[in-house]
Amino acid sequence: MQIKSIRAYRRDLALTKPYTIAYQTISAVENIFLTVELANGIIGVGAANPSPEVVGESPDQTFANLQSDSIARFVGRDIRHAFQLIDEAGQQFPNLPGTLAAFDIALHDALGQFLGIPVVELYGQKVRALPTSITIGIMPIAETLEAAREYIQQGFRVLKVKTGLDVAEDIGRIRKLREQFGPDIVLRVDANQGYTVDQLIQFIGQTDDASVELIEQPLPVGTEEELRSLPLPLRQRLAADESLKGGEAALKLAQEPQPFGIFNIKLMKCGGIRGAFDIATVARLSQIELFWGCNDESIVSIAAALHAAFACPHTRYLDLDGSLDLAEDVVKGGFSIENGLMRPTGLPGLGLTDLTL
Repeated sequence: MQIKSIRAYRRDLALTKPYTIAYQTISAVENIFLTVELANGIIGVGAANPSPEVVGESPDQTFANLQSDSIARFVGRDIRHAFQLIDEAGQQFPNLPGTLAAFDIALHDALGQFLGIPVVELYGQKVRALPTSITIGIMPIAETLEAAREYIQQGFRVLKVKTGLDVAEDIGRIRKLREQFGPDIVLRVDANQGYTVDQLIQFIGQTDDASVELIEQPLPVGTEEELRSLPLPLRQRLAADESLKGGEAALKLAQEPQPFGIFNIKLMKCGGIRGAFDIATVARLSQIELFWGCNDESIVSIAAALHAAFACPHTRYLDLDGSLDLAEDVVKGGFSIENGLMRPTGLPGLGLTDLTL
């Protein structure tokens, strides 16, 4: 079945409320969308929201790349060769994961629809459902507790708390959350490269009785070696995020002693589903658990990450809340969330509906 057309779009999607992380405050996000229409009328949809600070690619670059002749030349090719087409795009756009992610996701969605099966079933579904965390930005303790209360009332039981600006305040927020809401919620922390080793040790020591499940990317990229000397039980609770951009980085981080016991895979860092599986394979062979994350993204790419995650038997954690704070989106469907528990819809492709571009 031939590809009839490929079109790129850009949309500035507002957030329902701004939030703060260690290095910026965010109030709206630009997502780049790609549609791949087949000769029979099927439309596959891809999306990207790369973070320039992490991968060095901006949405402007992604949009320009997806409008280029290098992408247009795939018109007329057969969707049944989707994996080959994705590999060819990777050669055309090395080190441009946002561009590759949008193309990869759109082709996966089109192929799944063409075959009449969900994308996850292309690879074999290993996981049926998992809870996603919901993110609380950096804010004063009172506001943190109020945000947590709202999310818990909505049914979420896994809270991911952004930290990294002031370790003493971070410790106070985590301890107060555990004191206020008791043992029935799971607490995760994302330091966004905000700590030194000494601050990390201080944070862990003073929140030990708060039972923090994991800590994402506590140190700046490039300082991973400092983690290798820490005790194994501590390292096993650390998740690589900004340090982990693709398969080559995964190989380095898998070397013993491993600085991270968990790999956080984001499609926007590694170029889509096929790039994600490069990391996942290294992790599986190295006995490293998988944690699937996201930026502020459309349902399109969140659904793609969920399908990829559920095709991996060593997926343990989800943080796929990136579309929940969008005031608008270009599709519906993609997945269901009930009391924080995420599942694919079971529909062909990514299970997207009501496309408006």
